[in-house]
Amino acid sequence: MSESPVVTRRDAVKMAGAATAVAAVSRMAAPGILKVRAANSQVNYAFIGAGSRGTYLLKHLSKIDAGRCVALCDIYEPNLKKAAESVGYKTATYKDYRELLARRDVDAIYVATPLYAHFPVTRDVLLAGKHVFCEKSLVFKPEEIHALRALHQQHPSQVIQTGLQRRYSSFYRVAKQMVDKGMLGHVTHVRAQWHRNGAGRRPVKDPSLERQINWRFYREYSGGLTAELASHQIDVADWMFGMAPEFVCGIGGIDTFKDGRDTYDNVQLLYKYPKGQKLIYSSISTNAHLDFSETIMGTGGTIVITVGDDNNPANGMWFREPNAPKAQAAGKSKENWTAGATVSSSTVQKGFPLLLPQDVQDPNDSFLRREMKFARRWLYSKGVMVPEEPRNPVDIELESFLHCCRNGQRPVADIEVGLMDSTGVILSNLAMDEGRRVYYSEIEKMGRGTQPKPKAKRA
Repeated sequence: MSESPVVTRRDAVKMAGAATAVAAVSRMAAPGILKVRAANSQVNYAFIGAGSRGTYLLKHLSKIDAGRCVALCDIYEPNLKKAAESVGYKTATYKDYRELLARRDVDAIYVATPLYAHFPVTRDVLLAGKHVFCEKSLVFKPEEIHALRALHQQHPSQVIQTGLQRRYSSFYRVAKQMVDKGMLGHVTHVRAQWHRNGAGRRPVKDPSLERQINWRFYREYSGGLTAELASHQIDVADWMFGMAPEFVCGIGGIDTFKDGRDTYDNVQLLYKYPKGQKLIYSSISTNAHLDFSETIMGTGGTIVITVGDDNNPANGMWFREPNAPKAQAAGKSKENWTAGATVSSSTVQKGFPLLLPQDVQDPNDSFLRREMKFARRWLYSKGVMVPEEPRNPVDIELESFLHCCRNGQRPVADIEVGLMDSTGVILSNLAMDEGRRVYYSEIEKMGRGTQPKPKAKRA
């Protein structure tokens, strides 16, 4: 197996170019939304839905100074108690979120309820005149896509942000820049997977609470693996390709866990984009080898990003294509072919880590700082060190929402990003259920006659 040579200064500078112009992600937004009136510059926020994801987000929010939690809501008492403890200071608690929305001291709401409740809660938050951060998927049903878009048009001064934290990751933003600059050549495929080994079932002491606690397994409340996992990676592919798919097809089944669930325990999906690009997606529950990653593949190179968590930071690698095709005049290209069964070790290349802003050379750097950056890149090339994001993207997305509320800005993961992602989830499940290609254009006619009626504005 051949390997690329040791990184030279020229290579290091070229690698660093991929990260140039990466903006500080802690303030990522676009202008255009009404500011929050907060005398002490903190945003007063409340949290609705304090289950496993909600409590996780609250722990991260407790370390962010841009806002203060003034109220919590959950219908399940153990969740509510655990969430109150995670905040770190005394805060009001509610079981009926409508009572919480009546508070005038609440500027913004984080929503982390089960998926089926995302739209009705988000709708009521907007009607109460407050900003809203809603976890993915933003909505559950086709009619909710049309209804939320229409509602937002009636409330344009309120922030709507979707919980798609990859949009706030330095690794993914560097990857997007590399794609846009042509550093991967023509990007033709994204391969993504999220594999786990296990039923994922939570213990339930009281059988009457089965659907409330294990709601992800039931179609009445959940979009299954497509909503819970694939939604993140569908969004990455849309972002990298810069467009929405033309159609989706796929298969899914309940093939291993015959435990009463009616959402699939494995899904395999294929998305075709208008210019011929493809997203190839897999999520299984029976093997966790190479568990979760996204691979962005172009004629000139490949980027592989592994999904991180609080204990295992994300990692991004860039692989150059050793024999990347060059543009040739028609009829003048050299013969260049390989027999179908030929395997060449020369195509296996040593990867270069994706460089983040802190490793990029700056003209104002001191001599010592330049040398330190080069030394880090050399250590990266040897596998002794790997670049790590300076902040968890979850922290960044949560804080960015508060800044958008306070400063009157539009979030990176805004309503249109969220609705396109929800469209992908809805149509993907339909494609598997009906065993056919489902075209994205179909969403325009779906649910039009059953849109939820907006409630009257609160006084």
